[in-house]
Formats: sequence, structure tokens, C-alpha cells
Amino acid sequence: MILKKYQSYLYSIFLKNFFLISFVFFCLVIVVNFFEEIRFAEKNNIDILYSVYLSLLNTPSLLFEIFPFIFLITVKTFYLSLNDKNELNILNSNGVSNLSIIFLLSTIAALIGLFLLLFYYSFSSSLKSKYLDLKNRFSDTNEYLAVVKDDGLWIKEEIENNVYLIHAERFNKNYLKSITISEIDRYYKSRNTIIAEKANIISKNWYLESVFIIDTNGNKKYLKSFVYNSSFNGEIISNLFSNLNSLNIYELHSLSRSYSKIGYSNTDIKIHLNKIYSMPFFYILMTILGFIVINKLRKFKSRFFIIIFGIFISVIVYYLNYFSGVLGNNGVLPIYISVWIPLVILLLVCNIGMLKVNETNR
Repeated sequence: MILKKYQSYLYSIFLKNFFLISFVFFCLVIVVNFFEEIRFAEKNNIDILYSVYLSLLNTPSLLFEIFPFIFLITVKTFYLSLNDKNELNILNSNGVSNLSIIFLLSTIAALIGLFLLLFYYSFSSSLKSKYLDLKNRFSDTNEYLAVVKDDGLWIKEEIENNVYLIHAERFNKNYLKSITISEIDRYYKSRNTIIAEKANIISKNWYLESVFIIDTNGNKKYLKSFVYNSSFNGEIISNLFSNLNSLNIYELHSLSRSYSKIGYSNTDIKIHLNKIYSMPFFYILMTILGFIVINKLRKFKSRFFIIIFGIFISVIVYYLNYFSGVLGNNGVLPIYISVWIPLVILLLVCNIGMLKVNETNR
């Protein structure tokens, strides 16, 4: 009964701290990103005000990556605010266990996590897409001129005064298969068309095999091999459409299917999707972990020590997640294990911690 009486009050404290800390991080990310966008503005001779706009578009996506640590900090400030007013001891003395408080915080973390997954991520990805489109408009490079569709890979390449539209039905990091390269001059008139069975794209000098060159009169010329000088190699092409944060969940699933159809590895997309789906669980566990850690450190009066220890925990969790993702990307671990094993480890730590917390309440 006591917990129910305090429930709305505890929710309000947690939400107040969560939104305040999220706003602080939002401002910090904007400032850091702003300096990056200033360099882009100076390089491309555009108004510096666009740097502010670009930062605003990019920040929500960057913020999504650090929400787990925002939850960790939120629960620490929540605990300290209750402890300062001796409210935690009052709750404990009235029969409200720390486990009950942890369950309450986990519930609200789960609800926030579902909101971030279902709504916030789509919002941030749409802004990220606008951000990349705007940078493409101002950029002099070919950095964003590639797209994957169900019928294969499409690339637009500008060399001198000519435009080359490249289509490949299948693609992996080092090879293109069933390729068509259409040359268009600056007056948008079609010139030569190159059709090849296969192309080695390890370097920017593509080595084409079984080639037909068709001129403007429709005359065909067969060559066993042909070298096409491109601005791209396999690694650059992979990076052209690798920004998965600009795609919502539906678009990610669609892109994954398209990758499979053209023979390109969709491992990165599967890992990205699993990380998105795991986020609500990550928020819950970080909330529990934060409460357990600070409950154990309550005997230390120094807030500086608590903050430093909190940063230490955040760094450990970050690198655990990072290295697990690297192992998944490199094929050392299966995709699902690489994404979910850090959560399993966190779950085990939290379970042990909750047992200790429960013992102290007896």
C-alpha cells in the first residue's frame, strides 16, 4: 500500500531526472556535432547557419546510441535525490523493499524503451535521412550516390563531363556480376554502353570479364576483358549505403531482403536490427544495474567517487557491447549471440546484485 501511495511521486521524480539528463546530453551532442558541421560548411562554402540546422537533424540519431547510459545516470540521480531527503529509509522502514522500487523503475524504463523503439527511432532515422540528403546536396563528392533495390545495385558516377550509370544484379565486397555501365554526356545524350558478365572491383581500376561494348549506332564489340577506370572500389561502394541509422525498421527489413537478392551480406543490417530490438531490455538492465551499484556505494559520502564509478561501469558496458558487435561483424560469433550476449551477462550481474540487495533488506 505504501508503494502505491508513493508510486506516482516516484514516477515523477524518475521522469523529471530522465528528461533533464536527456536534455543535457542533447545540448552536449549538439555542441560537439556543431563544430564538426562547421568544418563541413567551411569546406563546401555554405552559410554557417546550415551547421546549426545539420546538427539539429543529426543529434536525435546520435542521442539514441547513448540512451542506455542516460538511464544509468538517471537512476543514480533518482537514488541520490531520495537518499538526500531520507525518503528511501522511510520507504524501507514502512515495508517497501528495494526490490519493489527496482521493479517499479524497471516498469517505467520498459515503457520509455518501447516508446523510443516504436516512435523515437523512426523520428530520428527520418531526420538522419534528411541530414544525409542535405549534406549530399552541398557536397562536391560522390559520397552518397548509391542505392540498393530489388533489381540490384545502382551507382551514379561523374567523371569529367560525363555521367556513368552503373547497374549490377549481384554484388559482394570484391565483385560485381551482370553489370551494365551506361555513359551519358553533359547534354544528357546516351553514348557507349558496357555490358559485362563480371567485374573485379578490389581496386578503382575495375577488371571486367566477357565484355560487350555497344556504341551509339548499336554496334556491338566483344572483348574478353576490359579495364574500367572508376572513382570507386569495393570498400568505397560498401560505405556509400552503410548508414543504417537513416532507415526506419521497415526500411531496414526491406534493405535486408534486397541485399539477399543481390548476393550481398546483410549481416550488418541484422546486427543493427537486433541492437534496436534489444534496446528496451538494455534500458531495463541499465536501470537495475544503476540502482544496485549506487545502493552498494551508499556508505560512501563522496558523490565524486560515485560519479567516477558510474563512468567506469558505463565504459565497461560500452566496450563489452562494442567488442561483441565486432565479433559478430567478423563472423566469429553468430549474429544473435553477438548482440544478446552482453545483455545475458548484464542480466546475470543484475540477478546476483538483486539477491544481495534483497539480503540487505532482511
